[in-house]
Amino acid sequence: MKRLIKCVLMCGVLLSSMAMAQEKAVTIEHAMGVTEIEKAPVRIVTLYQGATDAAIALGIKPVGIVESWVEKPIYKYLRKDLEGAVLLGSENQPNLEEIAKLKPDLIIASKMRHAKIYQHLSLIAPTVAHENVYKYKETLDLVAKATFKQQESQQILDQWTKRTEAFQQKMKAKLGSDWPQQATLVNFRPDHARIYYTSFGGLVLQELGFTRPEKHQQDTWGVKLTSKESIPDMNAKTFFVFMDEANPIVQENYQSWTSHPLWKALDAVKTEQVYFVDSVAWNMAGGILAANLMLDQLNQHYQLNEQQ
Repeated sequence: MKRLIKCVLMCGVLLSSMAMAQEKAVTIEHAMGVTEIEKAPVRIVTLYQGATDAAIALGIKPVGIVESWVEKPIYKYLRKDLEGAVLLGSENQPNLEEIAKLKPDLIIASKMRHAKIYQHLSLIAPTVAHENVYKYKETLDLVAKATFKQQESQQILDQWTKRTEAFQQKMKAKLGSDWPQQATLVNFRPDHARIYYTSFGGLVLQELGFTRPEKHQQDTWGVKLTSKESIPDMNAKTFFVFMDEANPIVQENYQSWTSHPLWKALDAVKTEQVYFVDSVAWNMAGGILAANLMLDQLNQHYQLNEQQ
């Protein structure tokens, strides 16, 4: 009994020490400089989609968010968790006055989107910024550090690692020598096509074990293709295609590109391995929850039972 009481007391001291440690100020180096956060923030504003996703993953409900790119005003997979959050305009041009009205104690921004207004944001509240908007693990890490939730972040990443390892094992068992599979992520817009390299979707595919064609192994988001003569640059064994299927102009452009003889000569086209995927989960959302949605869709596509 004495040992049990001693253990309880020691555990209490440990938990108390951990709680006190969590309240100590943290200094965060980020893409726009260095920011000190004195205590765990409560009123958080997120100014890009991946940061909003990461906040929800960490159990944080932001008081203010920017509108989604599609499925406006909030992506469907996050709507329930974001009920009551104030919309602050677009990701490219958030409303500074509305942000100030919320009296946040932390703003999470992106240098890619908000470099020009960073100083204004910093006058409203401590502001941290990631370099871009699609490196979902780095976004999760930044949000976790700024909100004193690094332990929760590690748990999320550990679970993600288990899922990715299980996926690769099942794909190897299913495809044999055809695994790892070479894939290209293709997007059609109203007036051009795109190949995504180290974009959000590209990074997730890489973590899941897919490979990219040699020409695609560049440290950049991807490339715009304005000429159909560039269609051979897409070539891979598998295509994952996303686009705004409800937009008739996009559909017309897609039909124009895919009716070209060069398209029909591509490996994935000849073997009928061209698959349409969800643009929100695969490109627009940019967070760890979206990465898990991508994996859900791939498990379903390849008919993998994750419970086995």
